[in-house]
Amino acid sequence: MPEVRVKICGLTRGADVEAAARAGAVYAGFVFFPPSPRCVSVKAARELAACAPVGLLKVGLMVDPDDALLDAVFGAVPVDMVQLHGRETPERVAEVRARTGLPVMKAVGVAGHEDVARIAAYARVADQILIDAKAPAGAALPGGNGLAFDWRLIAGLRVAVPWMLAGGLTPENVGRAVAMTGARQVDVSSGVEAAPGEKDAEKIAAFVAAAARAEVPPVL
Repeated sequence: MPEVRVKICGLTRGADVEAAARAGAVYAGFVFFPPSPRCVSVKAARELAACAPVGLLKVGLMVDPDDALLDAVFGAVPVDMVQLHGRETPERVAEVRARTGLPVMKAVGVAGHEDVARIAAYARVADQILIDAKAPAGAALPGGNGLAFDWRLIAGLRVAVPWMLAGGLTPENVGRAVAMTGARQVDVSSGVEAAPGEKDAEKIAAFVAAAARAEVPPVL
């Protein structure tokens, strides 16, 4: 059985990038969204990317970016994938993919069945889907709020492209989340932090280890 692949998002310090790689994470996420306490500058992101060993995939997270921001960030920071975490339409996702020349992961916030139904349209244009808890009304951040959704909503879900589970995951619950949803990729940010934007190396290691032990249900 393949191990569950882990993304550690919201990395702001070189030591945290190194901790993610050491623990066995596959993806490292850098946030380019100023309202987030995990936001990094282009200069800082370049330095963080330099800390990432070969094999650790670097993901740049943006929220409803315009073309100028895409060019400024991805023209300077060597990332392997774009993550779109805003209200981008499927058409915009396709535009970003074409403009950057990078694979795109589109986040879809889920609170009910109507949100799950939206995933298919994005799966036609994105390279991966990130299924996250929908942010509460009035929330300052579209993700990274430490909230989970009802995982039963996506139990047995089939998606045309690889997908990743996010939202309120911790070392304590990631095994249960994988068992309920069948997720083969998981994303964590606040669940492995000592403080917003400051990761805890022991929590990162515990999360990756728990994900590796998780029992993925067979695809029927």
